[in-house]
Amino acid sequence: MERIVGDLISMLKDVSASEPFLLSMSLGFGLIVLESIIPALPLALFIALNMILFGNLSGFILSWIATICGCILSYSICRYGLSNKLYKYAQKHPKTKKMILKVKNMTFSKLVVILAIPFTPAFSINIGAGLAKMEFKKFLFALVISKLSIVYFWGFVGTTFIESLTDITVLIKLGFIIIAVFVLSKFVLRKFHFE
Repeated sequence: MERIVGDLISMLKDVSASEPFLLSMSLGFGLIVLESIIPALPLALFIALNMILFGNLSGFILSWIATICGCILSYSICRYGLSNKLYKYAQKHPKTKKMILKVKNMTFSKLVVILAIPFTPAFSINIGAGLAKMEFKKFLFALVISKLSIVYFWGFVGTTFIESLTDITVLIKLGFIIIAVFVLSKFVLRKFHFE
């Protein structure tokens, strides 16, 4: 397994080195923006690949900017592109309407904390903020602050997971960290009454 992972990472490094640097970074950037719109994609894997291929600092900055851009894109689509259709849908569904009202009335501090928790469905917060017509400046500053911890967390998880394929103790430690963060996120979500 160690050899397969090592070969795969070497191949990815060779491909990114043989392509123009801007093209490689654009692909890493684009994957994370796409994940912000299609949340089923593996953010941790994309961030980890960026950090492995471009170095910890460059990969972190690239991933941080990309996730902010992706969240702004999904917010903008909901606020300016689909707001009328989605708002009519939300009015018919009480749970969706309730979520939009919670996002609309959320303080800046709560928004930052909620977006900073790794297991929060940020995609729904982006949609709720767009539909609630949250002030863009408030949304942007909350993203800039909160996404620092998200990118760091998923970068650590992703790169550690790749390392864990060669060392089982790393995987056990990673499992404990993920469980602890998940429990913490549930506590914070209940404290702010989001569940």
